[in-house]
Amino acid sequence: MSAMAVVLRPVLLCCAALLAAACMRVVGGTPVPAFGGGSAAAASGVDVDEILLDKSRMRAMTGAGDDLTIIPSMDGKHPVDLDTLAQTAPAECRFIYSETLTFGPDIAEFHKTTFQDPPDSGLISEGAAAYRDTGTARRAFDALMTTVEDCATSSAGLLFVGEWSADDESLRIRPGACGRDYRVKSVVLMEVTFCGFPESVSDIVMTNIVANVPR
Repeated sequence: MSAMAVVLRPVLLCCAALLAAACMRVVGGTPVPAFGGGSAAAASGVDVDEILLDKSRMRAMTGAGDDLTIIPSMDGKHPVDLDTLAQTAPAECRFIYSETLTFGPDIAEFHKTTFQDPPDSGLISEGAAAYRDTGTARRAFDALMTTVEDCATSSAGLLFVGEWSADDESLRIRPGACGRDYRVKSVVLMEVTFCGFPESVSDIVMTNIVANVPR
């Protein structure tokens, strides 16, 4: 095997991991039941549908125009765990394939949408989880940060996390040519994942999502 093949293999596997987690949400997935009773929006005080960007804004921000479309089977209001794929990863890295591990067990409301840009082989998703209060949202974010660090420092860290950075409100991971960005604000934890788009696109999308979160 050539040296270049050795270098490219982790990068390609990283992209595959990101794509599986961010986009292939109907393969071996187990939807989580509805979150409790009553109105989730009332419980969290936030309607995540009002936070996420609509198709026209995503088309403008990605620069893909009409080529950017929603993948129908990848637009859902419940976290999905890809159990079959998760079992192939080390325990500390299974969050890549598990939205319940990513967002935690205390979600009041959730929505995630994945878009595709076939001409440019691009995929991008936007997701938001609302919690009952700011403390619960903060705990979910802190738990995710710990999970990412545990994966990053494991033997599989390069494959599943790659380069990563975090501060009090944001977290980003860059395995290969793909990426994931997270932000916590008020009672909401937001996620943008992407492959085939520049990092700047993810930054713009996340900035606009965050701006929609009520103070």
